[in-house]
Formats: sequence, structure tokens, C-alpha cells
Amino acid sequence: MERLLLEYLPILIFIGIAGVIGLALLVLPLLVAPAKPDPEKLSAYECGFNAFGDARMKFDVRFYLVSILFIVFDLEVAFLFPWAITLGDTGVFAFWSMIVFLGVLTVGFIYEWNKGALEWE
Repeated sequence: MERLLLEYLPILIFIGIAGVIGLALLVLPLLVAPAKPDPEKLSAYECGFNAFGDARMKFDVRFYLVSILFIVFDLEVAFLFPWAITLGDTGVFAFWSMIVFLGVLTVGFIYEWNKGALEWE
């Protein structure tokens, strides 16, 4: 039983060191950082100008549409990296499968562009 517990000793040491470092990083700024906030630092700041209106105001639907489109095309790139790395092992079928995938995404992108989904004005 003692031998089994000794196998967990490095894990316990790691957790202890991580806890000490985490606690030090939480406490150290309280001791070192200046605590004199001025009105400029406490003011609301959004995109270079003062905040206007209520924080819970309605957003335009185009904002959500552009963000969803960004996520979709960002995931496309996430699929391309592992495909490109394993292309030599996967062969011709994987190549043409990805070409079809990119073709479908390109058709979707052209459709969105023609519908004006990417126009902000």
C-alpha cells in the first residue's frame, strides 16, 4: 500500500506547486499594484468613444449573421489543417472529398454574398 501511495507523490507535489504559484499570482498584484484608480480608468470605454444607450439594447441581426458566418468559415479552416497533414496517407479519395466540401462551402459563400449577407450598410 505504501508503494502505491509513493507513486502518487509526484502528482501531489505537482498539485502543491501549482497551487502555490496560483495563489502567489493572485496575491502578488494586490501587494504590488498601485491602488489609486482615477476617473479616467473607471470610465466606460467602448471602441474609442464613450458608451451610449443601455447595455441591454437590441443588436442588429446582421451582427449575429456575420458572427455565425465567421464561425462557419473559421471551422472550415480547422478542418483543412488535419486534412492537409494526412493527405499523403489518405490518398485520392480524401482529396476529392475535401474538394467537394470546399465546393459546397464556396457555393454557400457565393449565395450569401449575392443575398447581401456580408453587406453592413
